[in-house]
Amino acid sequence: MTVETSVKSRGLEGIVVGETAISTVGKEGVGLTYRGYDIHDLANKSSFEEVAYLLIYGTLPTLQQLQNYRDKLIKLRRLPNELKSMLEMIPGGAHPMEVLRTSVSMLGTLETESAQYTGYNIADRLIACTPSMLLYWYQFHKNNIRIEPWNTEEQTIAGYFLHLLHGKKPDDEMRRCLDVSLILYAEHEFNASTFAARVTTSTESDFYSVIVSAIGTLRGALHGGANEEAMRLISLFKTPEQATVGVKEMLAKKAKIMGFGHRVYKKSDPRSDIIKAWSEKLSHQARDGYLFNVSEAIEKVMWDEKKLFPNLDFYSATAYHFCGIPTPLFTPLFVMARLSGWSAHIFEQRANNRLIRPEAEYIGPAPRAYPPIETRG
Repeated sequence: MTVETSVKSRGLEGIVVGETAISTVGKEGVGLTYRGYDIHDLANKSSFEEVAYLLIYGTLPTLQQLQNYRDKLIKLRRLPNELKSMLEMIPGGAHPMEVLRTSVSMLGTLETESAQYTGYNIADRLIACTPSMLLYWYQFHKNNIRIEPWNTEEQTIAGYFLHLLHGKKPDDEMRRCLDVSLILYAEHEFNASTFAARVTTSTESDFYSVIVSAIGTLRGALHGGANEEAMRLISLFKTPEQATVGVKEMLAKKAKIMGFGHRVYKKSDPRSDIIKAWSEKLSHQARDGYLFNVSEAIEKVMWDEKKLFPNLDFYSATAYHFCGIPTPLFTPLFVMARLSGWSAHIFEQRANNRLIRPEAEYIGPAPRAYPPIETRG
């Protein structure tokens, strides 16, 4: 007779809660693959659209499939008038993650998952129109203009985002930098937002509700918001020397430095060197390119003092900054990328579903008698 025993782990650290064929993360402390392909190969040889297709549909596309997929995404950029009206009513001071959370929910009421709007079409729709939703709101409130978000010849999600943001054709290096960053952020196994998505999926909820759950989870500073916090830290310093002194003082005060270390990777984050190289490349033409050297100084202090390596979020901060992207839009870019991974996990969970319902160790009072109200106090 087998007796089941419960294992307690705060934060579920070290607990295997399911199986996935989508990605490997940190096996033996290193490495990342998407459906068997190494992240370095994907970052060097693929586009984000190829990677999104790989994650959602299971294989790398042929040349014709890729062009068809890009054509499909371009056609799905348009926003319903009701959604545009809602975006105009959202306060300009709202956090962009709140804008995306609300916009996805609104779209779900207009294009409810059904035989007409299937899960795969919804996945592609959200990947295509998330930049439209975000930047329609941004340009309306920041610059008092109503953009027609689909009127651009940009073939890629990265180029489309930058064109809508800056109102002109983007620089080729910036476009490719953003494209690579979307690849790096696209998928990461059972991270917090993906696990939240799978929990919601396991209840047999609809596709949009799952994505809203994931966006809400990604909103937190300990997950997607880390790149914003990293940029705020880096911006405090003008020179590497200032950064060295300043970060050491922060560590002495037990301050948390965002963008370093990782729950799963033990030796290094394989994505970090890729985005670091792009940050350095863009720094040479940036007005405040010195921030890259500041970043390197912070990296050195964190390794010398704490033996912590930078994760993807740290150098993504300066890479995005050098692309002219405002800091509050950093985490929404994470959403744009991770929609592909979240979608893949929705389909995988649905294909072999079981309600996710862990147990808790009770540490409250022992059973006790209910007291009459006049005896309380």
